[in-house]
Amino acid sequence: MKKLILSASLLLMAVGCQTNPFTGKQTFNFLGNDYLFPTSFAQYDQFLKEHKVITGTPEAAMITKVGKRIATAAERWLNANGYEGYLKDYQWEYKLVDDKTINAWCMPGGKIVFYTGILPITQSETGIAVVMGHEVAHALANHGGQRMSASMAQQGISVLGNVAIKDEKTLNIFNQSYGIGSTLGVMLPFSRSHETQADRIGLQIMAIAGYNPDEAAELWKRMSQAGGQAQPEILSTHPSNETRIRNLQEWAPAAKSEAAKYGVTSFQK
Repeated sequence: MKKLILSASLLLMAVGCQTNPFTGKQTFNFLGNDYLFPTSFAQYDQFLKEHKVITGTPEAAMITKVGKRIATAAERWLNANGYEGYLKDYQWEYKLVDDKTINAWCMPGGKIVFYTGILPITQSETGIAVVMGHEVAHALANHGGQRMSASMAQQGISVLGNVAIKDEKTLNIFNQSYGIGSTLGVMLPFSRSHETQADRIGLQIMAIAGYNPDEAAELWKRMSQAGGQAQPEILSTHPSNETRIRNLQEWAPAAKSEAAKYGVTSFQK
């Protein structure tokens, strides 16, 4: 039974490998953009119909301005590194939604939402660029498809185990240990790795767009002060604020060096 489950896991990994252009590493994603993007676009449109989208304000205009600038920087990097046409199916869209939640998110294919609740944290155009770079990075790295693929694989292996195991006691042990083990040992670290990737990629493209990457750590300091008591990192889908701040401070010089390759040597604060 263990061999069967292991074989199924290896098969899913083999058929689901794609390359992340920003890291050069293989990623687990067996869902193509031809499936993901139309689904994402439809869900995004439905979300906008059900929520108050803010238009015609300086804040809404700033979200769009920064989003376009970040997306252009990403395309510059991709084209310069041999990935021409990578974004051909993306349909970038940036909306400001009236919601006090301190959050922003991105769906596959470039559909981005900022909640008004995050604006006091961003404080400036560069603060918006920090968050925008992170969200655009999720789209560039196809993190949505990877998360869906991983979730489907997790469920598939669970079903396989329930079919293969005939002894009720062993089955109960499997279900309890697999549920906890696959979540703490695989799914949560997988999600945290995506957030870390998005932080690093976002820092790089915001710098290429002309925004000061040093401001990213400052934003997360403000986020840490506003967020209240956080759960332990091992139980979270995101790295701790302390980890993010430390990483962003460490990566900022490299982001500036990368931007210099594109003639960007001064940055907007």
